[in-house]
Amino acid sequence: MPKKRLLALVATVGVAIAAAVAAFLPAATAQAATACAPAYVNSTVYTGGMQASYNGHNWTAKWWTQYEAPSTGGSGVWADNGSCGGGTGGGGTGSCSYPNWVAGQWYAVGAIVRYTNGLYYQATHENPGYDPTISTWFWSPYNCGGGGGGGGTTGFVVSEAQFNQMFPSRNGFYTYAGLTDAMKKYPAFATTGSDTVKRQEAAAFLANVSHETGGLVYINEINTANWPHYCDTSQPYGCPAGQSAYHGRGPIQLSWNFNYKAAGDALGVDLLNNPDLVATNSSISWQTGLWYWMTGTGNAGTTSHNAMVNGQGFGTTIRAINSIECNGGNPAQVQSRVNLYNQFVAILGVPAGGNLTC
Repeated sequence: MPKKRLLALVATVGVAIAAAVAAFLPAATAQAATACAPAYVNSTVYTGGMQASYNGHNWTAKWWTQYEAPSTGGSGVWADNGSCGGGTGGGGTGSCSYPNWVAGQWYAVGAIVRYTNGLYYQATHENPGYDPTISTWFWSPYNCGGGGGGGGTTGFVVSEAQFNQMFPSRNGFYTYAGLTDAMKKYPAFATTGSDTVKRQEAAAFLANVSHETGGLVYINEINTANWPHYCDTSQPYGCPAGQSAYHGRGPIQLSWNFNYKAAGDALGVDLLNNPDLVATNSSISWQTGLWYWMTGTGNAGTTSHNAMVNGQGFGTTIRAINSIECNGGNPAQVQSRVNLYNQFVAILGVPAGGNLTC
């Protein structure tokens, strides 16, 4: 065969094969064009409209969020935009993509870094770049297993079996999974200080919520006659969900319209207009309990979290949550809380510490 004819035949066959391949793979070509957004970072604050990639998908935040990895569950803050390619992804294989630790660099609470030993650590207190393996009060190990940026809740010092032992008659609404999901919002909870302190804080929180809910039995405040009394009409935003909509709900019995507003603003959920989310969404319900534990001071002058990690004792948490019981106000109620705390620290195998009453 003449050389020119042979080259022409080869060229014709090549064009035909290329056309066939293109006809078979249009979807794959189009899919590859969707690039991944920057990888999700657990400590980053995301506001409505911001995008991140995670588990091979792009996601868009619907409202303010932090420490809540993208998923179609949880609080519903993330919208799944579909699969993506060509980006850094977001830890779907169980690996982390957090920055290397830098000595002398300032780190806020919740920041996650990769140390020189290849392991990851999360800041439990803000610090000017202290060594994570030496300054353990400022840093806690962070587990990337099951997906980077997941919040590190798999290391909760209370196992599910211990949780069930503490609450044998609990309402099915108050799930262990809901609690550990809520902990992503406040990663310093029960992860600060020594192993004993971590367990003491977990026991203190659970003892107080047990007292407030009758052993995690009640979701809504029992005394319905009080329900209309939690609307402070002097607030400029009023009570848009209704006069009786802001009664006690959830593990800490969140009440009053101004507390629903403050908790919702902190958690990125509109609780002022949708207060019943605290009684219908387990994670959000637990989040409100942790919100008050980590930020509320009452008449104690400090938060319950700080009281436990700084050695002020369980009695200070009672004063922060319901000071009316203290100083002889209701000694039976104080003792009820103390009894539960003693029971729970025994389950967790740690001493109760001092200053148990108020």
